[in-house]
Amino acid sequence: MRYLVAAKMHTEDSENFPKAPDARSEPGCSTGAIPLVKYCMITPARDEEQFITGTIESVLCQTIRPLEWIIVDDGSMDSTRAIIDRYAERYTWIRPLRRENRGFRSRSGGVEAFLDACSLLQSRDWEFLVNLDGDLTFAPDYFEKCFEHFHNTPRLGIGGGTIYDKVGERVQFDKAPSFHVRGGTKIYRRECWEKLGGLVCGLGWDTVDETKANQLGWMTQTFSSLELVHHRRTGAVWGTWGNAVNDGEADYIVGYHPLFFSLKCARQIFYSPYGIRGLGIAYGYLRGLVRRTPRIGDRELRAYLRRQQWRRLLGLSSIWK
Repeated sequence: MRYLVAAKMHTEDSENFPKAPDARSEPGCSTGAIPLVKYCMITPARDEEQFITGTIESVLCQTIRPLEWIIVDDGSMDSTRAIIDRYAERYTWIRPLRRENRGFRSRSGGVEAFLDACSLLQSRDWEFLVNLDGDLTFAPDYFEKCFEHFHNTPRLGIGGGTIYDKVGERVQFDKAPSFHVRGGTKIYRRECWEKLGGLVCGLGWDTVDETKANQLGWMTQTFSSLELVHHRRTGAVWGTWGNAVNDGEADYIVGYHPLFFSLKCARQIFYSPYGIRGLGIAYGYLRGLVRRTPRIGDRELRAYLRRQQWRRLLGLSSIWK
């Protein structure tokens, strides 16, 4: 069953905020079959007054709570900051971080804010690091179930749940390859995180990290049985065309093989809005080419990605299966 938290109005007094049950009185406390888990979370949020309360309440209801949660107000122009501050006053493990308004929304999904917060984490003995979007809701045992996957699969380096976009009164499956973990749901195992050596700060970062992880021998996986509801459809702030252009430019930056990319564009003919997304992706890729947008500097990683794409086209084993 998909779990939607009915967000409280942000004008409510802090005294009415939900209280953590006894099972969560200690960081990493588990009520399930896995041992103590220590994890930290970072949430970049810009103009999320409609949804950030639901996300915070989802975390407050978790059977395993984080050691520390930094929620970054990434230059919001609405009441996002005030909502974060009120929760931080009540829960000491929630810490607000304010970034100045740069005047526009980042095309790279707030990775700059995420990296800023990483350097401010106070907990040193964490085992997992979570990048969580500020417009998601999920079941109370979501993180507990995620960590069961990590516990059962030692080679799993990056994981996260499956996104369902909320469209009107219904939710719609956001299809993605099983190895691709959406940027706003990523959970990094510490050993994998340290091997990655950080994240690319720009478009394509959430492809580079998991491709690099696979290159280094780690597994990356979206957990099909664990669902998160995305209350703002992926890329909705950019519109259909703008989101497609961003995706195409990201594909150029990370080094997609031209044949693989061409077939990806062609497939969009069969999906609504028919043809528009394919044209937008192609435009973004060609724009990057014409502008000579810098690609990721790791040539070996680009070559690895292209080999995997060729194997996918030839029906051989690859990161796709």
